[in-house]
Amino acid sequence: DMGLGKSIDKLDDYYDRLAQNKVSKITPDHVDKVLVKLRGKEALLLAEIADSQKVAKKERLESKLAVVREQIERGQWLLGEIEAAASES
Repeated sequence: DMGLGKSIDKLDDYYDRLAQNKVSKITPDHVDKVLVKLRGKEALLLAEIADSQKVAKKERLESKLAVVREQIERGQWLLGEIEAAASES
């Protein structure tokens, strides 16, 4: 699954830290790295969907794409929180 689970686990970990007010332990770089991987995955899925002939395969890929995009949104929100916390300190 090209590391999608790993990216989601990392974001979950960062969210946990945020919940525990340990936001200073997360750098924007960490989140950027996860976002870069997720955007790469998004691009690969879009290419695969474009190449797919079978409806079932397209649907499976599109549901994966939805998960990836949801994680990208989570990552972007997290980045905003980290940057806001950094500007407050």
